[in-house]
Amino acid sequence: MSIHKTYAVLGLGRYGRAVAQELVRNGAEVLAVDIDQDNVDRAIETIPVCKCADITEPEVIKRLGISNIDVVIVAMAGNLESSVMAVTLCKEAGVPTVIVKCGNEMHQKIFSRVGADLVIFPEKESGTRLAKNLLTSGFAEMIELSDEVSMVEIDVKEEWVGKTLIELSLRKKYSINVVAVRQNGKINTTVEPASPLEKGMELIVIANTAKLQKLK
Repeated sequence: MSIHKTYAVLGLGRYGRAVAQELVRNGAEVLAVDIDQDNVDRAIETIPVCKCADITEPEVIKRLGISNIDVVIVAMAGNLESSVMAVTLCKEAGVPTVIVKCGNEMHQKIFSRVGADLVIFPEKESGTRLAKNLLTSGFAEMIELSDEVSMVEIDVKEEWVGKTLIELSLRKKYSINVVAVRQNGKINTTVEPASPLEKGMELIVIANTAKLQKLK
């Protein structure tokens, strides 16, 4: 993900506004929507495209052109029903990536079941940081270990399946170090470089943040 992607932020409270403002500040194309006109009025100065609309209505989703958006951030943790409806309608509209702000772990399970691609807990993830991660690396769950180094989970690419870490030479090609493997919900920190990678695996890697874009 990058500024070349299109984004929509649904919900313009403090968190949603921070995400949208950071995306706009970095040159991304952003559609911001809130049902409260006051929230829209507060955001319009820094977010050029703001709409007041009820995004729980299928016709509104269609009218706003959400099906043409690459990434939607649903930032309405205070309203579970509206958030669930928004996630459901966005996925039905064919949005590739839907990220949702979540209040607790029970809600996280609900959002996952209705199709959310990523659930963010706002107390752990600031809106500004989420936007920066999406823009600079494409990895919404990137953990910054320092100004230059980050830890992130990456899917095993189709062309990597059946090959070993030795064969792929990821350190040489991408300057990344694999520290663990996630498979079937379990994390294995004993990484065997001579074992073939399998479909559905995720690699937990440490890398130079600036070089992570190579993996996209």
